[in-house]
Order: sequence, then structure tokens, then C-alpha cells
Amino acid sequence: QVQLVESGGGLVQAGGSLRLSCAASGSILSIHVMGWYRQAPGKQRELVASITSGGSTNYADSVKDRFIISRDNAKNTVYLQMNSLKPEDTAVYYCKARVNYRDYWGQGTQVTVSS
Repeated sequence: QVQLVESGGGLVQAGGSLRLSCAASGSILSIHVMGWYRQAPGKQRELVASITSGGSTNYADSVKDRFIISRDNAKNTVYLQMNSLKPEDTAVYYCKARVNYRDYWGQGTQVTVSS
């Protein structure tokens, strides 16, 4: 079994920064893509950013130039550095990872940006 545990959410003022972390643990043979999704109230879950094991990244247009995704393969951990936060970034942020060719989700962490 594989678990993803997120941390780092919270309340921040507009213009501020937060860093999310997601650590994978359990019976891990390989991790390919790791990524962050978010879901705001009344909206569908959407991709924020993803990163492959080789370091290739992909970002939603709404977060480009503000968020940076990175990973530490030795620690099976993915990070999301969020800068210049806006109230519209408020959502529950979920980590997703393809581990051993199966997709796993974290439990989610709340990010609230006040104006």
C-alpha cells in the first residue's frame, strides 16, 4: 500500500507565499509523475502543476510565473512553492502521484488567501 501525506497549507494574505509538501511512503518501486491539483468550492478539481521523474514540468496558465513545482526523488517528495498568492488561489490542494503504475491521492490541504 502507498500513502501520500501533504503538509504546508494555511491562511495567508494576498501577495504572500506558501510551500506545500507531499511525501509518498509504503511499498514504492517507482514514481513517475507527481503533481498538485486543487478544488475550490463549487468547482471541479483542476491540475495546478505536475513534474515527471526526469524533471519535466507542466503548469496551469493561471499559476505560471507564480508557482514552482519541484521534487526530491530520494525522499519521494514533491513540493509546490506558491508565490504572489491571490484570493482566487483559495482551494483544497491535493497531491497526486503515479506509483508503481497506479494513481494515488493525498487527503488534501486547505489553502486560504485573504484579500
